[in-house]
Amino acid sequence: MESVNFAFLEGHEPLLYRLTSLAEALFTQDPNTSLLKSRQFGESVAKQIAAHSNRTQDFPSKQVDLLNALQNNGLLPKSIADMLHFIRKRGNEANHELKSTANDALACLRFAQKVSLWYVRAYRKITVDPSLRFIPPPTEDPAEDLRAQLGELTEELSAAQKAQAVSSVRLDAIKRDRERLLEAAKNQTVELEELQAELARLRTEALSEGAPTEAQLSQAASQAADQVELNEADTRDLIDSALEDAGWRADHRNLRYSRGTRPQPGQSMAIAEWPTKSGPVDYALFVGETCVGVIEAKRKSKDVPGVLAQAERYARDLDYPHLVDGAPYEGAPRDPKGDFSPTFKVPFAFATNGRSHVKQLKEKSGIWYRDLRSSMNHPRDLPAWHSPGDLLSKLEQEPQMSEKALAEEPFDYANLRYYQRDAIAAIEEAIGKGLDTALISMATGTGKTRMAIALMYRALKHRRFRRILFLVDRNALAEQTKDGLANTELEGLLKFTDTYSVIGPDDGMPDEDTRVHVATVQSMVARVFRSSEGRPTPGMYDLVIVDEAHRGYALDGELSDEDIEFRSTEDYLSKYRRVLDYFDAVKVGLTATPALQTTEIFGAPVYRYSYRQAVVDGYLTDHLPPKRIVTALNTAGITFKGGEEVSILDPSTGVIDTATLPDDMGFEVQQFNKRVYTEPFNRVVAQTIASEVPPDEDGKTLIFAARDDHADLLVRLLNEELKAEYGEDAVPNDLVMKITGQTDRAGDAIRRYRSDARPKYVVTVDMLSTGVDIPKITNLVFVRRVNSRILYDQMIGRATRLCPEINKTEFRIFDAVDLYDNLQSMTDMRPVVTNPHLSFTQLAADLANAPDEASRKRVQEQIVAKVRRRVPRLTDKQAETLEDVTGENAAALADKLQKKSSAELAAYLEAHPRIIATLDEPPAKGRRPGVPISEHEDELIAIEDIFKNDLTPEDYIEAFERYIRDNLNASAGMIAATQRPRELTRQSLKELALALDEENFSYPMLRAAYGRARNADIAAHILGFVRQAALGDPLVPYETRVENAIQRLTQSRSWTSEQRQWLRRIGNALKEHPVADRETLSAPAFQHFGGWNRSNQAFDGDLESVLGDINEAVWSAQDTG
Repeated sequence: MESVNFAFLEGHEPLLYRLTSLAEALFTQDPNTSLLKSRQFGESVAKQIAAHSNRTQDFPSKQVDLLNALQNNGLLPKSIADMLHFIRKRGNEANHELKSTANDALACLRFAQKVSLWYVRAYRKITVDPSLRFIPPPTEDPAEDLRAQLGELTEELSAAQKAQAVSSVRLDAIKRDRERLLEAAKNQTVELEELQAELARLRTEALSEGAPTEAQLSQAASQAADQVELNEADTRDLIDSALEDAGWRADHRNLRYSRGTRPQPGQSMAIAEWPTKSGPVDYALFVGETCVGVIEAKRKSKDVPGVLAQAERYARDLDYPHLVDGAPYEGAPRDPKGDFSPTFKVPFAFATNGRSHVKQLKEKSGIWYRDLRSSMNHPRDLPAWHSPGDLLSKLEQEPQMSEKALAEEPFDYANLRYYQRDAIAAIEEAIGKGLDTALISMATGTGKTRMAIALMYRALKHRRFRRILFLVDRNALAEQTKDGLANTELEGLLKFTDTYSVIGPDDGMPDEDTRVHVATVQSMVARVFRSSEGRPTPGMYDLVIVDEAHRGYALDGELSDEDIEFRSTEDYLSKYRRVLDYFDAVKVGLTATPALQTTEIFGAPVYRYSYRQAVVDGYLTDHLPPKRIVTALNTAGITFKGGEEVSILDPSTGVIDTATLPDDMGFEVQQFNKRVYTEPFNRVVAQTIASEVPPDEDGKTLIFAARDDHADLLVRLLNEELKAEYGEDAVPNDLVMKITGQTDRAGDAIRRYRSDARPKYVVTVDMLSTGVDIPKITNLVFVRRVNSRILYDQMIGRATRLCPEINKTEFRIFDAVDLYDNLQSMTDMRPVVTNPHLSFTQLAADLANAPDEASRKRVQEQIVAKVRRRVPRLTDKQAETLEDVTGENAAALADKLQKKSSAELAAYLEAHPRIIATLDEPPAKGRRPGVPISEHEDELIAIEDIFKNDLTPEDYIEAFERYIRDNLNASAGMIAATQRPRELTRQSLKELALALDEENFSYPMLRAAYGRARNADIAAHILGFVRQAALGDPLVPYETRVENAIQRLTQSRSWTSEQRQWLRRIGNALKEHPVADRETLSAPAFQHFGGWNRSNQAFDGDLESVLGDINEAVWSAQDTG
């Protein structure tokens, strides 16, 4: 049995050769069986790819799901996956619907050849003649559409292979074999046995030493896919298939204008070769009898924007008389003024070159489209086709009118604070300017969710957006958001959910009435990239809001049970980004801690509201100086002596063994509870917390552990120390609880922690480090060192919320691992020198493909930096391999690579591929290294307050006084505070407080420092400390200052009874808000008494002057009593 098109498989892939040659021989005489053989070929190839990865047990068995999984894991490029999906769908139709044609069979054969060529190049490393083209097999009396396809292929073959002659003897041999092949094709037993044997062989090969890593397989698959050429017919076949997936009827050979196909009521059709004044357009998209768009398709070698220009020409030249019954165009585009546009006859133009969507190669891949209804609309790229419903929904919207209405819409609902209103206005302004991304940076606890709810309400009310996806990364946050939507009052006392339909992560796909879909990243990844049915279309949502958009700090994070489907943090981040890129929507990110990768997605923040600003405004609580828990071990470290017998715990099995150390081994505090277990150190921490935070104290305590098993240890030790300190009866079983990704019904546990009296102490790892709202937390305990400022800020943010219920005015930080000092100097957006998620294989490829020397140099720097981090974590075998390859000690590798020029490095790595393969291997196969167990005794040395730059209280005060003296005239606030207190305003006071805060001179810090240094805690207000430093004013409690000032002012002249009453009211208000001004008298507390107007009348219209007198009296240098 010989094959014209698959001979290159013979001798290398006998099973694949048999399946494809049978499909080839049968395509005209029995197209149904030919399609079934092509389908079996596709299934066999997919299973073999999975076997190459050595993760077959992780992959689904259903073909559609297997193809999606292989694509999501980087083992199957989308362009190849599209061909295999085409074969799968046509094979399924042949099997289940008996719907098959020779035309379908021939198309599947073409794609089977391209997939085969790709597979042997990528996974078998077999070199195939690049000039190989598909040779149309002979057929008797082909139908018209098949004849056209054969003609196209023959013409292409003739052009590509003028120097090659097709042997007529070989072709005749195939004809003679056909009858025998018909019978052989029905017997699959041998094929199944061969497939199982081949899969077993490939799995064994994948487990062998030196087998390529998954990253290397992915790189090879991608490079081989770039060699696959698609002609225009191939491109059209794949477009047909993709349009069908999106809900259009599409068949460029049969649904053609020239074959009499016309739009039909109730049908959504892609009609091929629709005539225009300047030539036929590849497809015209009709919903019913309305033409909503045109598509132009070209070969992969064409840049898509250039093709889009041609599609726009056809959109301009569409010939209306050819519409059925001369039906008028119902959705004619309008220009920005609202007039009908004479330029375009249809609203949307699309273009594609058949290449799969690649974000980094936008102009050369994917689908591009432009909304032609406005000259202000720019082209956009898409990963998939819009559905008919997507386009109709777009036509129903009028963005310009909506934006005008939003600009006029007041903010008098949802009890929004000024900064929330400003944030919404900034987002709406950005969208109005045509931006499709916006980032809001608002401190944890300042109401990002409430702001987002108001933003969504306004957008839906004025029809700027029709359906919104609210994306979170935890089920607990999804529930929290849904609760907020159900409980936030908007206009007319109606809740959001009273007005608009909202669904959650477990409610399935949105229906026509759904306006807000709250979902997790995990659930959307499953629906977009893994689901075999019900996949959302790119236009399903036109606004995506991402809560906690910083997600990506997790270099220090552990993937929770919710993230178990992701192989790593890198995998999570990749799919998170792909979900955002999938939707043709405006994307708004919300975060308290913007990171570099966040701004790469959403751009720089369009509005910021910081933690320090919120503290100054009184919307968040500040923390007291952190308390460092100083112990013998965290000061000196833990050292094991060489020759010492040490207990070693295997974290993978829980087995404890003993070993004699050959050399000294030392651990610093940052390695405690990760690289070395030390119960004595953790017991001292537990003793300190039990002593400093009694169980009958208001508020709750959150303790951050290094790992889940460390959390278990802390729960046990804290229970024991609480019982020792307060007695058995004072410590019920649920007083202390662990809440991590391993906790059963973690969401219920979080709700108990938030709402119930117990637990009072909770130990967590990452579960409560971000997003969860628990206002009663008044104590944070760090027993875990992290290296991410973003994660650190999120951890601090757990305790910043106000809680009037327990009169919370500040919170405390207990630091056992020097975390506060370690991260205080880092900025919120610390640039990352290297992307730690890129594999060495990817970096090597980037180096080889970099377009210029500057780019190559940047990649070289990343490689060297990554090697320096990787070398200390090499296994002995990996180090030996590198030494064998390089001829030098592995420790010298980074220096060796750094000394080379970028070109020399690229050549060196290409010549020594084993270097990259070894560096990409995991540090230890499938298990963490053993962890020594320390029994070194520990004791508490001190609990120290941490001030700026680790100063003593006295030095901190001296630094503050020096700063004040050097900046007496630096701002209006400083001048008013020290020289003209009657001119104080809220704004100048706020600016002064922020300026001091930036220098780390916050009110809680100053109060604590003066209290420690002078052995007296005086609530003197920030202005009191400023005046003491500048003028030597005595430190007096602020409330006493106010009471004395009102008393002096009352006695200074003759006031009426009503005026005295107003003075008392103003004095009481001043104890909460330290500047007396018009806003004070306009506050809700004064409205009952007539507010500003009534009080001004009481002082004969001279209230402004009286308020100035009050401010001056409060801060007068006179004796304050």
